[in-house]
Amino acid sequence: MNSKARYASLLFVFGWVSATGLFAQAPKVDFPAASPTATLKQHIGLTDIEITYSRPSVKGRVIYGGIVPYGEVWRTGANASTKISFSTPVKLNGNAIPAGKYALFTIPGEAEWTIIISKNTNGFGAFGYKPDEDLVRFKVTPVTLADTSVETFAIEFNHIRDETALLELVWEKTVVPIKLEVDVVSKVVPQIDAAMASKDKQQPQFYFQAATFYFNHDLDLKKALAWLDTGLADKPRIAYELLNLKAKILAKQGDKDGAIAAAKESSELAIKAEGPSSSFVRMNQDLISSLQTKP
Repeated sequence: MNSKARYASLLFVFGWVSATGLFAQAPKVDFPAASPTATLKQHIGLTDIEITYSRPSVKGRVIYGGIVPYGEVWRTGANASTKISFSTPVKLNGNAIPAGKYALFTIPGEAEWTIIISKNTNGFGAFGYKPDEDLVRFKVTPVTLADTSVETFAIEFNHIRDETALLELVWEKTVVPIKLEVDVVSKVVPQIDAAMASKDKQQPQFYFQAATFYFNHDLDLKKALAWLDTGLADKPRIAYELLNLKAKILAKQGDKDGAIAAAKESSELAIKAEGPSSSFVRMNQDLISSLQTKP
């Protein structure tokens, strides 16, 4: 090989090595996701719920009946199928769901949607969906938003109470509500009983919390009143809170005079503790007014 050919060959090899090195060292570009992944965690009652899903946006498109066809299984989001997990058994629209992790699919419709809880959590989108892997499926009625439009698909928990909440699928002008129920009473009552049976003296705040739980869940109100009286015996700083609850329980039992007397005492103590602007003064007055207007 002559010197010119050798020189040309070396230039080619050097150039190829240099180019290869440049490509190998090129920085990675992290592009933003068109439908970013979200994880929603919510504690309801004594239950932990986690939902992982991807959030597509409208971007000027027709959504339901368009990019999300009516009558077909939808992943309920974008990319991978939507996953939902429950730390305890729950009910969705009255359907029992054991604790565990599931995939959430839906079949959108103009007048009603089908909600599907699938046991298969390994699929991508709805491509691997199989009806025989359904745990439950049920119908719900969508609600149309009149005054607003939601650009990015969202899954939300609203109207949260101790034992219930609404799991809502929200996009564009459509809200799909799913009623969620959890069991609280059967778990909390034994814990209260064990604490009350303990030799250790409970604090007034605990008696207030236990009585509040019984009041809110329509349990034994005589027991709740007894706990409040025990909590009030030491004239605690929060006596006005206990008395306000006592007034509400007595009112619920039909003891109008007793309820008014407890509410008035609660207001007097609340003013001493928090001043005339205390919210307990207003709450007590509202209760007294409601009782005085009743026949």
